[in-house]
Amino acid sequence: MIEPSKHQPDPRTQRDAIDAGDFVYAATGARVRRLTMPDGTHWFPAVDVCKQLGYTTPRKALLDHVPEEHREILETVTGGHGLGVPAGREWRRDMNLIDLQGLILLVGACTKPECAPFKQWVAEVIETIQREGSYTLEEAEVQPAGPGAPIAYAMPEQIAEAIVRLEERNLQADEQLAIAQQRSLALQQQMVDTQQTMLEIQQQVLETQQQMVAAQQQMVEMQRLGLASQQAMAQAMERIANRLDALSVEHPAPSATAFETHPTTESVLADWRERLSVTADVWTVAVVIAPVLVEEGELRQPLEAIAARTGLSVQRVNDCLRLLRKHACIRPMGATEDGAPVYVLNQR
Repeated sequence: MIEPSKHQPDPRTQRDAIDAGDFVYAATGARVRRLTMPDGTHWFPAVDVCKQLGYTTPRKALLDHVPEEHREILETVTGGHGLGVPAGREWRRDMNLIDLQGLILLVGACTKPECAPFKQWVAEVIETIQREGSYTLEEAEVQPAGPGAPIAYAMPEQIAEAIVRLEERNLQADEQLAIAQQRSLALQQQMVDTQQTMLEIQQQVLETQQQMVAAQQQMVEMQRLGLASQQAMAQAMERIANRLDALSVEHPAPSATAFETHPTTESVLADWRERLSVTADVWTVAVVIAPVLVEEGELRQPLEAIAARTGLSVQRVNDCLRLLRKHACIRPMGATEDGAPVYVLNQR
């Protein structure tokens, strides 16, 4: 509310028959903004009134229903009393204002059902004045006993009922708003929980991917080491073959008697080369098992161990051993407790 000028009477000391705020609330169903001038006149922002009454175009509503003498610009109204424009962005100098009569005219033209009780009361007032020459409130004015206490005024029954209904609707709207807010909070909490769960799942997926990458790196490293081992084995076999060829040229083949009494790895491999056509796989197996047969007198290693040392499959190792048995290079001598076959040299 604008403060009155020092040279004008204070409107707060003047009394309306009905409080302007209650009157406007009964007419529009809302506590719209109000400017009370030093002379006691009330002005209301047209946009507030039109919004509450359902007018979509305030300017058109004013042109259609409110005469010029009941509408004015904010700067003109305040300037006429030597007052400044209220502070705040919501108060514009060119804001359209309407007085109390203009508000009643807009209410009379409104088609909202909420305005019907107010219209009926206005009609009753007009009819009573036409018939009796005046209108008197049904209840006497109630004056407070204590000094400085607020003044209470009687109100027409229709207005009171309309205010009660509006208050009930406001209470229901507040309850519905509270319920909607609770549901919104619950939904937001569910969204937060879901996002947390998704974050945990993403973390697990990331850890799994990292483990898979580490496993692939290990496999690549193992393959590289296996390839290096095979290459080293091939080079070693080549050196042994070259050495055997050189020995076969420099020294004659050992006699059968010497072979039977003092076999060596070189003599055994040389003998096997004479007995069968040695392939790369057979030679790989021969180079691994010949030293064991010469030094230990028998071969008790499982096929899996020989396969691990040669880089061949278990099936291929078994085929190579079968070929050595077929050509009388080795012969079986039972099996170990674990079921692995036992082989010895088949000396001629």
